[in-house]
Amino acid sequence: MKKYLKRSLIVVALVLLASVVSIVWLATRPDKQATVSDASLRASFEVNVERPRMDRFLGGILPTRIEATLLGGELRFDHRSSGARVGRVGHDRLDLSADGWELLIETDGEGRVTPGTRLMFPIEIAEKNYTLRCRPADRANGYLRTNTPAGSDVLDVSFLVELARCEDAKTGKILDTEAGGNPGDAWPSSPLTLRGNFVGPATLASPVPK
Repeated sequence: MKKYLKRSLIVVALVLLASVVSIVWLATRPDKQATVSDASLRASFEVNVERPRMDRFLGGILPTRIEATLLGGELRFDHRSSGARVGRVGHDRLDLSADGWELLIETDGEGRVTPGTRLMFPIEIAEKNYTLRCRPADRANGYLRTNTPAGSDVLDVSFLVELARCEDAKTGKILDTEAGGNPGDAWPSSPLTLRGNFVGPATLASPVPK
């Protein structure tokens, strides 16, 4: 009896291990991306939106990539996404887009993220499809860091912005309990985190040093 129980536990453990390995493999393998529709695109970029833990499945205990593989709904786009475009890019501005996505990050003369920063993107919440327009708080948390290697015209950009306010782009209304969560609570329950990078030529002149 003890030997049978021991063997059963070993089999169960091996099945669970195989399942975990399969999930990790599915979550980490390269995605098949659509081809870039703009043949003149000479840049690479990646944009990711991270939901607050309390608005994620099981309180966000699963890594974002694995959660997206199991449940769908990964919030991201890059230079390989359908309709990818690079707009005006410089040391104080980053303008990127793809089908359904529009990103604009602006900073002032002191490098602070401005209220003009915004992101529009599609999302499914509580089995309903929305297009959200999200902005940072009046006193934004985040940065847009740029670097140009000596002797190069390539701009290396990294960014992180907390998007504290989101609304339905069609109605201008804040999403509340109809989109999930507790009655009367706005969605998201806390700021979304926007992060990513860009490498490519600048399309705006560098600011003149004062």
